[in-house]
Amino acid sequence: MQAAPAAAAAALTVLSVLLTLDCLSAHRPPNNQIQQQTDETAQKKKNQPHIVFILTDDQGFNDIGYHNPTIKTPTLDKLAAEGVKLENYYVQPICTPSRSQLITGRYQIHTGLQHSIIRPRQPSCLPSHMDTLPERLREAGYATHMVGKWHLGFYRKACLPTRKGFDTFFGSLTGSVDYYSYESCDGKDLCGYDLHDDEGVAWGQEGKYSTTLFTQRARKILESHDPAERPLFLLLSFQAVHTPLNPPESYIYPFRDMVNVARRNFAGMVSTVDEAVRNVTYALRKYGYYRNSVIIYSTDNGAQPFTGGNNWPLRGRKGTYWEGGVRGVGFVHSPLLRRRRRVSKALMHITDWFPTLVGLAGGNISQSQGLDGFDVWPAISEGRESPRKEILHNIDPLHKSPVEKKNQDGENSVKTSKTKVLKKVKKKKKVLKKPPKQKLAFKTKTTKKPQTFSHHASKPKSKPLFKRKLKPRLKSKPPPKAKKTKAHTWDRPLPNHRPHPKIGGTSSGSGTSRPKSQPPIQTRLKTKFRRTTSQNQNQNLPQSSRPKSKMLKLHSKSKSKRTLFPYQNKSQPGIPLTKSHPTLQFGLESLQPVWDTSVQAAIRVGDWKLLTGDPGHGDWVPPQMLPTSLPGRWWNLERSILYQKSSVHKNIWLFNITGDPYERHDLADQRPDVVQQLLARLAYYNQTAVPVYFPPDDPRANPSQHRGAWVPWVEEEEDEEAKYQGVYKKSNNKMKKKKKKKCMLCNLQSFFLKMSEGTVSSRI
Repeated sequence: MQAAPAAAAAALTVLSVLLTLDCLSAHRPPNNQIQQQTDETAQKKKNQPHIVFILTDDQGFNDIGYHNPTIKTPTLDKLAAEGVKLENYYVQPICTPSRSQLITGRYQIHTGLQHSIIRPRQPSCLPSHMDTLPERLREAGYATHMVGKWHLGFYRKACLPTRKGFDTFFGSLTGSVDYYSYESCDGKDLCGYDLHDDEGVAWGQEGKYSTTLFTQRARKILESHDPAERPLFLLLSFQAVHTPLNPPESYIYPFRDMVNVARRNFAGMVSTVDEAVRNVTYALRKYGYYRNSVIIYSTDNGAQPFTGGNNWPLRGRKGTYWEGGVRGVGFVHSPLLRRRRRVSKALMHITDWFPTLVGLAGGNISQSQGLDGFDVWPAISEGRESPRKEILHNIDPLHKSPVEKKNQDGENSVKTSKTKVLKKVKKKKKVLKKPPKQKLAFKTKTTKKPQTFSHHASKPKSKPLFKRKLKPRLKSKPPPKAKKTKAHTWDRPLPNHRPHPKIGGTSSGSGTSRPKSQPPIQTRLKTKFRRTTSQNQNQNLPQSSRPKSKMLKLHSKSKSKRTLFPYQNKSQPGIPLTKSHPTLQFGLESLQPVWDTSVQAAIRVGDWKLLTGDPGHGDWVPPQMLPTSLPGRWWNLERSILYQKSSVHKNIWLFNITGDPYERHDLADQRPDVVQQLLARLAYYNQTAVPVYFPPDDPRANPSQHRGAWVPWVEEEEDEEAKYQGVYKKSNNKMKKKKKKKCMLCNLQSFFLKMSEGTVSSRI
């Protein structure tokens, strides 16, 4: 009788176990589903291509074999011919902006790097809150490595490449390094060693040519990594072909027939890059990467003709916003391309690589807010239309063009701190033509205080706009009943500025003036990176209606910490240039209030390109020029008209780049309607811009305080950015006095004399 209950209990136990197993099996996916998920994960990892991005420095449009047969680049020519040549591809005119836009996918107006480059002693780098391309790729499962030139700041360890998403780094942190000694100088007397391995100094590499050394490290990375286990992203950023021009002599010999020594050395350096790319592609094939790889080749900016480079037939050079400064050499080579062996005319910009590569890698692009780039892989691989319709090249509020001013005879003259000869001539004319009794009344103030800018200024500022006393006039008087409405200073025309007669002309009846009894206007703005356009856009007053000796002042208060406000600029299609668009209806008289055309800016919308302010010297320099120690007749053959006629100052240029890719025909006078719309587009972008961050040099960065090397010098707990309430602009009186002793022609003579001495010292 006792055995029966025991048996029943055992049966119940077995039954409960079976029921538990059934429940577990009901919630567990079947084996085929598990296998399917595993296969999908493996397939996704298999579809992630290995990405090798090769970036060169200062290589011009005419400095590659498939554009210029005198340059020997057989490897690059073959890769480009078998891939897709990017013939409508744009970069920035100087190093730091291009590299920052590649790494962040944002325009430089959204990173605070609108002005110049990051100097070795400047406590500046990429914004700490902004995500980067290697960070997004690493999140997607990539191993990320960088070899070569960084030039995006290093004043604290948080700025280093290893803190910005790269697993490893081997290369230089500053902008210009000697190819053998790895010495980098910030001025003549401040030099230091600049070669780093991860976050430490790579001592003992002197004597090894940097292009060869960087290639060896890249091949070592490819050899040690398992391509089947994890996808790879390698940024190989050569410092070639940047100055100094000192390649090994064996690479110069094939170009011994070139008369120009600088061009000869430059061509030899391009050959070293070509050989380096050959070695890298060989390693990709040898170690099993090539069949699932994407190779991207790009320059960071245009070439400098005075140091051997060439952008022919494009206009301009490095540092300018002409096509020669921003049209980049680039191509994509990959077995994964669906349509190969072709030339792509799709509009592309260097910011597009961020979303394109993250999308290609299967990463999450939605986490990157405020991108200015587009995913252009379908345009590259399949030949589809590019989603990009416009490019903002830059807006630099610290770079203002000369202000047009009338002299005593009513003639226009140009006032600029850079043109010392014009200043002297103007002063002589004033002394000769002033009546003796009015000599003191019209005496101009010659002493100038250093210009300061607010770190977080909400509007572009400059001397001509603010704190400037207007010159008394003899003949014209302001109307007695005129009134002037309050408006933002950035929407006002420049004092004593005469707009273009067809583009920015105004009638004398537009707007009113302030009575004489009213005190000077002083406006205070409190802002947190908020830019708003003025409600009064018709304040372009004639010269006669201006007050005699009033000053316009603008003050701003804002936090000193650099942050990025949530601008809405991601993947925004370009506004078509049609007269029917409701937001772009401006009369000719309102051109000046829409945008301050003395500010250096450049934008491309569709076929049209607009430049304002000072875009840089617009020369067309043919190849193989500068053969002697002094400039020859060619110097004046291709000079821009605006530089030959100093009495006529110009702030607006318009070109149809599709029909006129060499920028020979300025259409600003013929198409004022297009000018209006592009100026409005610049004003829109300016609303989204963050203030320029350009701090002063920090003496703590001196390499002598760090065992002779350039290394981070600020502790992490220090709030370095909060120290600077304004934007720094160098003002050294001693340097100015020294520069006055030499004229521009004297500097050129000295430069070419040194070049001739290099010819004598060369044994070729």
